[in-house]
Formats: sequence, C-alpha cells, structure tokens
Amino acid sequence: MIGPLTAVTGASGAVGGRVARRLARTGVPVRLLGRDPARLPDVPGADHAPAAPYGDGQAMRRALDGAHTLFLVSAHESPHRVREHTTAIDAAVAVGVERIVYVSFQGAAPDATFTFARDHWDTEAHIRTAEVRHTFLRDNWYLAGLPAMTGTDGVLRGPGGDGRVAAVAHEDIADAAAAVLLDEGTDHDDRVYDLTGPEAFTLAEAAEELSRVTGRPVVYVPETREEAYASRAGYGAEDWEVAGWVTSYEAIANGELAAVSDAVPTLTGRPAQSFAQFLVENPDSYRHLLPGG
Repeated sequence: MIGPLTAVTGASGAVGGRVARRLARTGVPVRLLGRDPARLPDVPGADHAPAAPYGDGQAMRRALDGAHTLFLVSAHESPHRVREHTTAIDAAVAVGVERIVYVSFQGAAPDATFTFARDHWDTEAHIRTAEVRHTFLRDNWYLAGLPAMTGTDGVLRGPGGDGRVAAVAHEDIADAAAAVLLDEGTDHDDRVYDLTGPEAFTLAEAAEELSRVTGRPVVYVPETREEAYASRAGYGAEDWEVAGWVTSYEAIANGELAAVSDAVPTLTGRPAQSFAQFLVENPDSYRHLLPGG
C-alpha cells in the first residue's frame, strides 16, 4: 500500500513507536521524529528525521517538510509544553502539512482537574485555529500505569477516592490511531474520540485484580490531597510535576475519567482490552510485585 507521507512524533515512545510500526507494515511512507535520532526504533521502510525537538521551529520545519500528515504525540510534561506544541504545529502548517492527528487526554478542558489535561485543551485550541484538517484522540489513563504505580509493598495510593477510571491499553490506542491515519477520507476530520477501555473501575477494584493475578495482597490506600503531596515529596520533583501526579488521581475522584467510549471497537473492529486481559498479556507489568521480582 502506498500513500502520502506520515510523520510520527514520539516514535521512540510507547504510543508513537507502536503507531509507526503499524503504518509501516501497510507500506505507507513513514518518517520517524524524536529529540534523539539514536533512540528511534528500527522500523522497516521508515526514514529517520534529524533531531527535532518540538520547541525548535526550524528543526521541526526541516523534519516535516514533504509530510502530508502529522501524528502528534504530546511532548514530555513541562511548564513549557504548550509552547512546544504550538511551535511544532506552526512548523507543520508552514511547510504544508495537511492533517494533524493529535494524542490528547480525556476530559481535556480549560478547567480540568488534571493540570496536564489543561495543556491538552490549549493545544487542541491552537490546532483548531490553524488551517489544517485535524482529529483529536483523547486517551484515558494507561492500563500499564496501574501496576506501575503500585509499590513493591503492594500498595497503590492516591487521592482517587472511590471514583472510576476507564483506563485503556497502549495497543488499543495505537490500533485506533492507525485506523484514523490510514483512512484517506474526511470522516475523521474535526472529530474527537475518547479512547477508553471497555469498563470503568475503581482503584480498589484494580488492586483486587492485581491481588488475583499476583497471588499476594495488593491494596488501594486512598489519600487526602495533603497526604498525597506529602507522600510524593521525597521524589525531588518540581511542584508543577507533583501537582500533575496528584491531580490525575483527583480527576478520577471527581468522575472526570469514568465515561466509557465505544471509539476503540468502532475504529478497530474489535473490543477494547480489559484490565484483566491486559495483565494476562503483559506479565512483566506486575513482575515487581511478585516474590523476587
């Protein structure tokens, strides 16, 4: 299959790399972008752009020259992330990119509880004002994050209360994104897709599932906001980053991540992966919770 060139940012990451491989397997021309070209994956048939930090407009224009579509994975969280995004978007428009598919976050809004979701809203707003076709893929929490955030002591802690989260697998995000990118029509233009798992569950229920699969007690310990900030104070992270960690849980408590969407099955033609299925297929995700892990 041959088609116009698609530039994939964040190609060394969990989402961008998966999407690049899916596109390349179909024969679509793919260009991989990243801050460090040495870290870009080996994707047969894909070409590597020179170093292209989002905030470097000149480098992004060089990297995107000749591309028809930009798959824009959000930059690493930072106080300057929106500025980096807008620089990359402006570079894409300047060199004639015709379509941007942006990986956003469910519940993106100017007043979202999750502080980083506000960054996504601002980025979406900038794309909407640009002369470019666009689609927004708003993913929920990652399923992989649940075991990752559970300590070796078997405790998942945070101010999530008894709220529910419709967490989604990286594989489902990549499959949905590839379906959108490979569709040369206009059906996805100006569309917003919430990418979620098939069900919303509490963090206590996530801990129960981890207990079942690991054979050891795993518990969820709800924290107050003050307790959450205190328990994360020892990581040496900056205030804005800790605020992002804490408010991601508070968004769950406030019900902002509980809505279940049918976008994954609609776009991919198969059911979205449940947390139980994810754990079965990804035993390394909870290996640190096993004896000797």
